[in-house]
Amino acid sequence: MCGILAVLGCSDDSQAKRVRVLELSRRLKHRGPDWSGLYQRGGCYLAHQRLAIIDPASGDQPLYNEDKTVVVTVNGEIYNHDALRKLLANHKFRTGSDCDVIAHLYEEYGESFVGMLDGMFSLVLLDARDNSFLVARDAIGITSLYIGWGLDGSVWISSELKGLHDECEHFETFPPGHIYSSKTGELKRWYNPPWFSEVVPSTPYDPLVLRRAFENAVIKRLMSDVPFGVLLSGGLDSSLVASVTSRYMAETKAAKHWGAQLHSFCVGLEGSPDLKAAKEVADYLGTVHHEFHFTVQDGIDAIEDAIYHIETYDVTTIRASTPMFLMSRKIKSLGVKMVISGEGSDEIFGGYLYFHKAPNKEELHRETCHKLKALHQYDCLRANKSTSAWGLEARIPFLDKEFLDVAMNIDPEWKMIKPEEGRIEKWILRRAFDDVEHPYLPKHILYRQKEQFSDGVGYSWIDGLKTHAAKHVNDKMMLNAQHIFPHNTPTSKEAYYYRMIFERFFPQNSAVLTVPGGASVACSTATAVKWDASWSKNLDPSGRAAIGVHNSAYEKQHLANGNLAPKIIDGVTNSGPELTIRG
Repeated sequence: MCGILAVLGCSDDSQAKRVRVLELSRRLKHRGPDWSGLYQRGGCYLAHQRLAIIDPASGDQPLYNEDKTVVVTVNGEIYNHDALRKLLANHKFRTGSDCDVIAHLYEEYGESFVGMLDGMFSLVLLDARDNSFLVARDAIGITSLYIGWGLDGSVWISSELKGLHDECEHFETFPPGHIYSSKTGELKRWYNPPWFSEVVPSTPYDPLVLRRAFENAVIKRLMSDVPFGVLLSGGLDSSLVASVTSRYMAETKAAKHWGAQLHSFCVGLEGSPDLKAAKEVADYLGTVHHEFHFTVQDGIDAIEDAIYHIETYDVTTIRASTPMFLMSRKIKSLGVKMVISGEGSDEIFGGYLYFHKAPNKEELHRETCHKLKALHQYDCLRANKSTSAWGLEARIPFLDKEFLDVAMNIDPEWKMIKPEEGRIEKWILRRAFDDVEHPYLPKHILYRQKEQFSDGVGYSWIDGLKTHAAKHVNDKMMLNAQHIFPHNTPTSKEAYYYRMIFERFFPQNSAVLTVPGGASVACSTATAVKWDASWSKNLDPSGRAAIGVHNSAYEKQHLANGNLAPKIIDGVTNSGPELTIRG
């Protein structure tokens, strides 16, 4: 990931202002430690902090067209850049960077070029011929981006809040799948897939079509000129990412330079479910596996740094971000600059445990659509900023546009969880990769029950956070919470504790409004809480809050010795050999 900062239409073109823009851009240097660049034309400034993944030697930014009248600063990866270059045969490129196509595409296609990009990106483009500019963000919001407005009429764009929050009168999250044009002064949605309307699809489930679509999504993300690896928790999603990556690793450019054996990375407390499962998958796939341990105290000590970098006070995001933040530092220390990760699957396939209570396929589909639309505020934000804090890039194949077209167009009846028929959460994904002749994963991993990342690293992590927060937030403080924090009022001491830290770093009301709120159980939306009356009394984002669903095999006595063997509950077993679910 890179860091971008743009100040557009500023009334000040002095040297002092240039120095200030450079100072603010340096707040994003953790995202791009490899090089810095700044373009200035009058009161317009485009700054860039580069993390060099493609063409490290010559791909520094900002990037230009041939006569430098079109200037671009980009954070992201354009996976189809080779194909796009073929459409631009009459253009001359200065670098081998995947992002070098953008200025030239704009010359040929205008604003519509954004829909031609296959990748993850946040970009600012300045057309010096008329001083117009446009801003765009990728379809789902894998890359983070914010927009703000100064009192002098300037528009500010930054990869993170810290780049603009001190300078803008108002700022907010730049919405995914949108373009902002200075010519109209309006935001316009460029990403309009069929699922966005939430109309229930009817395409029959074809496991081979789904499998191939995911393999293609992974393969295109193997594009790299630097060493890379995979994040491996041992759960279904990260294990499938690792499995597919290992199958196609030998064909990549990186393998020719750095070796064909895939590196995998996992983090957890001693004896946690993820560590044992990840090691088993790594052994099965033959990866070079790196297992990182942290203690509850290590995590607590990192909370303030994590909140500063992740820029949220959302409880579940902070719980999951902190271990990922710690792991990313370790990964970067090994010389790795890019990892492939498994976010997005639970939103697409109804993988969270609360989906067991979905009353019908219509509500299940509507919930998956809502989850995907909000993903930029949760898991995308976590994956992007936890890794970028240490100059590491995370790529997310489940959120590939073409894969989403396939997966979100399947009749949601196939996504319904039906234990009596042996269909657990994400059954259609598991079934697609259940290949007897050429297995992708061991059966019991393929059918392992969902563990949210903050749970899977070890349950005592969440319990330790709650205990720590209770030492800093007393009952009297909670009684006054609605007056101190009228927006998104904290309902637990843990939430109050995070909110205090967040507002110390980002005190503006605009910053508070960038963070979502609302009732949730096991990562549900507020609407899905109504699926089970008992959940309203147990509102917690942990997967354990899904009363009547979460597998009680993961009790503390089993965690103590790393035993993952589940108990049979109510006599109901599932098609996964080591998985049982309470109905």
